[in-house]
Order: sequence, then structure tokens, then C-alpha cells
Amino acid sequence: MEQYEPDRLSPARAAALRRSLTNGRAALTRRSLLRASAGGALAAGGALALGGCGIPPAGRTGGGTAAEDRSEEERTVTFSNWTEYMDVDDSGRRHPTLEAFTRRTGVKVTYNEDINDNSEFFGRIQAQLAAGQDTGRDLVVLTDWLAARLIRLGWVQKLDPANLPHAFANLSAQFRSPDWDPGRAYSYPWQGISTVVAYNREALDGIEVRSVSDLLDNPRLKGRVGFLTEMRDTMGMMLLDMGKDPARFSADDYDAAVARLQKGVDRGQIRRFTGNDYTSDLTRGDLAACLAWAGDIVQLRADNPDVGFVIPESGYITSSDNLLIPNRARHKTNAERLIDHYYEPRQAAELAAFINFVCPVDGVKDELARIDEDAAENPLIIPDRAMQAGSHSFRSLGAKEETACEEKFAKLTGA
Repeated sequence: MEQYEPDRLSPARAAALRRSLTNGRAALTRRSLLRASAGGALAAGGALALGGCGIPPAGRTGGGTAAEDRSEEERTVTFSNWTEYMDVDDSGRRHPTLEAFTRRTGVKVTYNEDINDNSEFFGRIQAQLAAGQDTGRDLVVLTDWLAARLIRLGWVQKLDPANLPHAFANLSAQFRSPDWDPGRAYSYPWQGISTVVAYNREALDGIEVRSVSDLLDNPRLKGRVGFLTEMRDTMGMMLLDMGKDPARFSADDYDAAVARLQKGVDRGQIRRFTGNDYTSDLTRGDLAACLAWAGDIVQLRADNPDVGFVIPESGYITSSDNLLIPNRARHKTNAERLIDHYYEPRQAAELAAFINFVCPVDGVKDELARIDEDAAENPLIIPDRAMQAGSHSFRSLGAKEETACEEKFAKLTGA
């Protein structure tokens, strides 16, 4: 049983939060590459302030704490998600897949785009969860590391497989058993997020880029290479390139990867560490090659055919944003039915066609082809067997280990 301790953020972890809010994945919406998250920086202050408050300890309670499930008499479900992470119609006001769920089940969805950053959102709900109170949300979408934390603390409810037949049957193998939730007892992926090596063909001018080593070691790329400000993505790709498994690395492995990356910084090989703002540099050719998120590359390629990607032979890092039901949620069964709705291939295809991230649902390709043939053939959206085989996850970290890793990474990036 893990005891909850208030998050008194170390300088390194506070810096990591600032990076995420200013130029990490959280700084931009999921769909638009150039629209900043309103209110993120302001909300960060709240997260940091809550980190030092005296919240009483709470231990894991074997599957979370349920409220009385009022799903039958209250035909509703409240769903919190990231901005621009849901399909919309041409008016920009309606969500077709959510409306399809309501038509089929009679359950009305109160849909809120109120997650701009994992740490900021945790700061808003942690006091209620620690006190055993209802957060007012039946379903939330959180990235791997925060999902893992809530599961460890016993702050989310164990899912009922009887309400998840499509999810159980159609979950892609590469997402089935993360180390922080073996067998997906508490969570299901909303979308996958893959880190790949991207390039601008014109800027490369004939230079071949096939690996992270090429980014670091080719002198012709000096000053024209980018790495990501997100520690798990950059360090995971570094570990893979060095023949280490990001799911099982040691402290010495991590230090060796940091040292190698530091040499690239010292030599001026690396132009800078970036969040989503690499997209403009890559399109212009200021960056010839960089680490990138697959969802961005799908969008960039639509506008610039010179932008492409490679999957290194050593593999690539995949994380996921995950659906979870918080403790004391009032409509657990309705939330589980909504999760299952998105594991039906037709609904999954409509969502994938709009947001262009990695679809975690098997059997969706034919449905997606009816909507968008190019998307159905894109391995960044529907991974083929070779793509799935190259996928690796960065293992979960304990609080002390996470602080140590972030401190070393912050020193490396100058954060």
C-alpha cells in the first residue's frame, strides 16, 4: 500500500512542469499545431500551491472507492478530456461519436475540455481524491505517468469487464499490459502517442537519417538537430539507440544516456530542445531532423511533402493517454459503457480520422478506409505489424527516482 504524500516539487520537477506548460505537449491542443492552451500557466500556480498543502494521507484501497452507482436512475456521464481531442462536425460545436452514444444508450454526456496539462489537472483534483470526495467527473483522460500514480494511490476504480466486451476484445496488443496497469484492470487507452525521428527532406539535402545516432553523430547536421523537452520521450529514444530497454533500464543506463546526449549539447550538434514548437522549425528547414510526435507529423505531411519520418531499427517510444474512472464517481457503469463505445471499430475510426493519433483499437482499418483511405494506410495512425513490433514503453518511476531523473535531464537541457 502506498501512502500519499503531498507533492512538494523539487526544482527539477517544477522545471519539468514549466517546460510542459510552455513548450511541451501540453502547450498546444491535440488537433491544432499552433493554438496555445489558454490558462495553462495560470493553472500551474494552483498546482504548485496545492503541492505543499497538508492533505491527509490516503492509502490504496484495493480497487478504489466506489460511490453508490446511480447510472440507472441518472442517465448521464461527465467526461473530462484534453482540448481538441474529440471529433467535431463541420459546425465545430457537435461531437458525432458522443451523440451516437447518447442515441444508442439514452445516456447524456456532459463533455468538458478542461484538461490542459497533467500536473495542473492533478493539482485540481488531488485534494478531493485524498479526502475521499467525488471530483464531479465520471471519466478522465490522463497520460501514462499520472494514470500510474493514481492507480498506485488507489484513487481510481477497478473496471468491470462485463461492461467492456468490445474494449476487452479489440484492445491492440501493444497497449494491453503496461507495467503500471497489468492487464488493464483500471484503465483503457484513449489514444497512443508515438515518438519518431522526423526530417525535412529538402533541408537534409541528401543526408541519410535512420537513427538517433545519425542525429547525434553526423557532423553535416551540426546545429540542425532537435530533441524533445519531454524527459521520457527523449531519454527513452536515447536508451533504445544504446541497446537498452526503456522498460528495464538501470540508473547507470540512464546516466550513460545523459552523458551521451550531453556530448551532443557541448559540441553544438543539438540546436535546441523543443516541445511542439519543433513543427515550425522542421517545416522551414531550420531543423533538418529531430525527435517528433507522430500525430504532429501526420498533420505536417499534409501541408509539406518534404516532411517525413523514420522508425529506427532500435525501435521507438509509445505512451498513451488513458481513460480512468475516479473514486466516488456517481455513474461508473455509464462511464464503462462510454469507454466500450470507443472500442467499437466504427466509433474508433471516426475518432481516428479526426484526431490522427495512434488508434489503440484492433479491427479499425476497414472502417477507417471508408472515411479516409490515406489515414487507414498510415502506420502512424494504424500501426502495421512491423510498427507494433518496434514499440517500447518507458517504465514507471517511483517518486524519488522520478525526481533524480528529472534533475539530471533539467541540467542537460538548461531548464
